[in-house]
Amino acid sequence: MTGPGLPPGISVHPVPGLPEFAPGDDLAAAIARAAPWLADDDVVVVTSKAVSKVEGNLVRVEPGTDRETARQQAVDAETVRVVARRGPLRIVETRHGWVVAAAGIDASNVAADALVLLPEDADASARRLRDRLHELLGVTVAVVVSDTFGRPWRDGVTDVAIGAAGLPALVDHRGAVDQHGNRLETTQVAVVDELAAAGDLVKGKLGGIPVAVVRGLRFRSPEPDTGTRPLVRLGPGDLFPTGTRDLVGSRRTAATLAHRDGALSAVTEAFRTAVAALPEFPVVFRYGSEEGSEEGDGGDVVDVHLADPITPVTSLSLGAVVGAALVQLQADGWATRWEPAGTFGGASLAGRLWLGADAG
Repeated sequence: MTGPGLPPGISVHPVPGLPEFAPGDDLAAAIARAAPWLADDDVVVVTSKAVSKVEGNLVRVEPGTDRETARQQAVDAETVRVVARRGPLRIVETRHGWVVAAAGIDASNVAADALVLLPEDADASARRLRDRLHELLGVTVAVVVSDTFGRPWRDGVTDVAIGAAGLPALVDHRGAVDQHGNRLETTQVAVVDELAAAGDLVKGKLGGIPVAVVRGLRFRSPEPDTGTRPLVRLGPGDLFPTGTRDLVGSRRTAATLAHRDGALSAVTEAFRTAVAALPEFPVVFRYGSEEGSEEGDGGDVVDVHLADPITPVTSLSLGAVVGAALVQLQADGWATRWEPAGTFGGASLAGRLWLGADAG
């Protein structure tokens, strides 16, 4: 809405009156009926759940099967890599390339005998929806398929784009000069994520409105249209591949470590990092050489032992530090094998760590 003295801007509108979708429904036709006012350059923001429902990307929960058990099984099927785990919660990389809690599998706003998976290919879904709306209404719109993600180091969730068509996912400002003469070096704006979040302001989580329209944004359809692929940051650009608070290391390759520092330095650095990252778990850490080992032939050792008398609690402290060090070594390119020796109440108190180059 505009008025006297109000400059033009961007507006966000809900699309009410849509049905509860089921496999095989014509999503585009339903949107066209509910929003005949769609115009050129509008951005249609559709929740991924509606897309998955019409495409039949659901998992049925068999009678007598616990729903949470079925959900965990579905997460297993959709996961290519576990990034972090705490209790039953898993942050995973899906086969689509998204890093998200529980593989994006949703149990809300769906019947009790079903779970909703992410769309098989949300970019392709967005392209089909865009083409169909043009066929039905004669308008050229952009489409964003949104889903709800959490964010590292921030509480709360927000909607982000997992599919897009008809507009660039990123607006690249690198090389531009700001009003103070500073050249921008890294600024790329995830415009489709901003649109997904804007759409959720009027769709909401409980209102039963799966579609919103953003009007007033000017964009040029990219050629080729790569959808949301430019948003995925994995591989060399991923600074947090393990997703754990216990990892602060350099991620040097095993070959580099073996050539320059050797296994002792790798283990030393891993335990140094672990001890520094876990100050709430009191252990004593030292390294150096011993005159003799168990075999009597001497050698270099890394000693990590309990600072307090042996109890289940202090034993768990030692285990936490050892586990963090193993994560560090794995991230630095070492294959590891831990052989515990000596127990107290089932907790490992001592052990031997074997290292090798990680062929993977």
